Amino acid sequence: MPQIIGATFVLAVADLASSKRYYVETLGFSIDLEVDGWLFLSRGACRLRLGDCPGIRPMTEAPDHSWFAYLQVDDATALHAEWVANGVTLWHPLSDRPWGMREFAIVTPDGHRIVCGEPLPDRA
Repeated sequence: MPQIIGATFVLAVADLASSKRYYVETLGFSIDLEVDGWLFLSRGACRLRLGDCPGIRPMTEAPDHSWFAYLQVDDATALHAEWVANGVTLWHPLSDRPWGMREFAIVTPDGHRIVCGEPLPDRA
């Protein structure tokens, strides 16, 4: 059976230049490629493509469970501390969840919700 060997999240953003600053300076992503109307980013195994869509309806108007990504990370506590120090807006605080994950969630300036989770030591 063919296997999925990677994943890329594609996001519409209202202001590509502003989003570039946020994802690079605040979230620590690296720029892989810039082409007209598109920005390709990465951090570790996570790949993003940001598409310039001026006038797009913000994701903050979507229902509460409209996430764009769930990222499994190796140290949720450290990533949480890094992003909070960089001024992210938290959607859910860092907490140990009954399904065996230490999680937190943020909301980007465009309203995209990113949940980050690490398996708890007794569940890893």
